Amino acid sequence: MKNIRNFCIIAHIDHGKSTLADRLLDSTQTVTAREAQAQLLDNMDLERERGITIKSHAIQMEYTYKGEKYILNLIDTPGHVDFSYEVSRSIAACEGALLIVDAAQSIQAQTISNLYLALENDLEIIPVLNKVDLPSANPEEVSDDIVDLLGCKLEDIIHASGKTGFGVDKILEAIVERIPAPKGDKDEPLQALIFDSVYNPFRGIEVIFRVKNGEIRKGQKIKFMSTGNEYFADEVGTLKLNQVPKDVIGCGDVGYLISGIKEAKDVKVGDTITDAKTPTTQMIQGFEDVKPMVFAGIYPVDTEDYEDLRASMEKLQLNDASLVF
Repeated sequence: MKNIRNFCIIAHIDHGKSTLADRLLDSTQTVTAREAQAQLLDNMDLERERGITIKSHAIQMEYTYKGEKYILNLIDTPGHVDFSYEVSRSIAACEGALLIVDAAQSIQAQTISNLYLALENDLEIIPVLNKVDLPSANPEEVSDDIVDLLGCKLEDIIHASGKTGFGVDKILEAIVERIPAPKGDKDEPLQALIFDSVYNPFRGIEVIFRVKNGEIRKGQKIKFMSTGNEYFADEVGTLKLNQVPKDVIGCGDVGYLISGIKEAKDVKVGDTITDAKTPTTQMIQGFEDVKPMVFAGIYPVDTEDYEDLRASMEKLQLNDASLVF
């Protein structure tokens, strides 16, 4: 456990979060040159086209520092204010956060709101000044703004550029040195936090979780505490660029779970997974039902298409549990 680091990235939209994540994946050789593409973790066409992260992703990197191997779990967070609950669950799965600020645009509202979420969860904050290679960059002034906001020292701020890869090595070293290793007891009953889920048309809902206490094994009978539903863990594993199946996900680590769940509403972000035979008595704090933020009225042009519309909405809901209709 002492060699695991779980961290997320906090930034305003368009401050270079996804590009910097690409550089981290390149530097740790998580991605081969053949697989590399811009905004690698944004896999929806809309995300790439608009340059925003809608669906958060988790990916595991391996990094060798001073002769020791470390496992770095990057838990990506969406950049938009309407996803504040999803962001809060991603943050709850981490021990540290990279606070990325654009050297040309300075600190923006989104950065501050997510920063407060991180500070509430006692995360170790590593400030990163991004896009320092731009002609319009103003590193001295923006550095002073960061010091005012965080109360850190000037030398704690890492200067970097996601475009050129400048400063990425320093970021990786800071993740290992400054972010604490996860706490937890592997002999306690299983307690794991669900912070994301993805719909796979062939295998059902894939649950992305972080183990707080205990460990989760392949074939184990598990229980979701908020719904009370029980399942068998058909497959567990870690998330590289592709899924890597494993027999056991240990305490403090991040992984995925496939157990043939068909309905997205059975998996609630923020819920606690525990062992069905020896359950834990406590849920992980902070769970709440997602509240809708954006409202829209949708009607078919032709009344005969009403059933088709409903079927389409149901399919869309499979992929995104935050949709309510």
